[in-house]
Formats: sequence, C-alpha cells, structure tokens
Amino acid sequence: QVQLVETGGGFVQAGGSLRLSCAASGRTLSSYAMGWFRQAPGEEREFVAAISGGIINYVSSVKGRFTIYRDNAKNTVYLQMNSLKPEDTAVYYCAARRTSYSGAYSATGEWYDYWGQGTQVTVSS
Repeated sequence: QVQLVETGGGFVQAGGSLRLSCAASGRTLSSYAMGWFRQAPGEEREFVAAISGGIINYVSSVKGRFTIYRDNAKNTVYLQMNSLKPEDTAVYYCAARRTSYSGAYSATGEWYDYWGQGTQVTVSS
C-alpha cells in the first residue's frame, strides 16, 4: 500500500511559480510510475505530467513551463510550475502505479492505483 500526500499548492498571481510535492510512504517510489493530474471546477480530470524510469511526458499546455522530477532518497515527486496562468487553476493530484517495466506510464487516470488527496492551486489574472 502506498500513501501519497501532496503539498505546495496556494494562491499566486499570473506569471508566478509554485512547486508541488508528492511525498510517499509505505513503499519506495523508485519502482513506481508517477503522474500529476489536475481537475478544475466543472471540468474533467486532466493529465499534466508523468515520470517513469527515464521517461517524462507533459500535456502540451504545460510544456516549457512545468517540470516533473523525483528525489528517490526523499521518496518524493515534485512538479515545478513556472509562468503560471489563470487556466492552470485546479486541484492537483499525484498518482502512482508500480511498474515492472521502467518507462511505462499512462496519461489515463484509471491506470494508476494510488492517489493523493489533492492540493489547490489558484492563479489570479
């Protein structure tokens, strides 16, 4: 069993930055694919970024602005968000799935087995 806890959300003006953290307990994350998703009010959950082995992928709307990375020693995955826009406003969730194949990931939320509780990010214009 893996427990995920997101932190780092908050209120920021457009153009600002935030760093989200997803800390895991219960298992070592090094053998897990990790994803970040977000959900705005009234919208479907949206894939944001994923990291698995040496593979990293982003939704096109955040490429060049967001960076996903992991610190296996701290058992934590991060999402550095720069140049934030009002349309980035959402609850951000991290997700995990143990993989036997390094580099396997999915942009589909149903593929992941574990989820955090989410952290709110609000970007004002």
